[in-house]
Amino acid sequence: QVQLVESGGGLVQAGGSLRLSCAASGGTFSNYYMGWFRQGPGKERELISGINWSSSTTYYADSVKGRFTISRDNSKNTVYLQMNNLKPEDTAVYSCAIRRVFMSSYAYWGQGTQVTVSS
Repeated sequence: QVQLVESGGGLVQAGGSLRLSCAASGGTFSNYYMGWFRQGPGKERELISGINWSSSTTYYADSVKGRFTISRDNSKNTVYLQMNNLKPEDTAVYSCAIRRVFMSSYAYWGQGTQVTVSS
């Protein structure tokens, strides 16, 4: 059974940084794509970043481009989201999810981690 466990959320002041981790287990992920989503208060869930586990091709939403960096460590089956220059509007529950690269829907989700950015 595939499991995803996020960590690294917390409270930070505007302009600060956090690094989120998503540790995957229960499978091999060479043909998977991992995405980071967030859902802020009163907002819809949005995909903000993603990475192809094999090719390392990345994606960033315009709202985080230039501030967030996604990376992966194959030896640890872990994907990271480095978040710099955080803004109050980045406050949200952040979740990681994976899908096979040829599928459009995400099959497995983590439990989510809260990120709160104070002004």
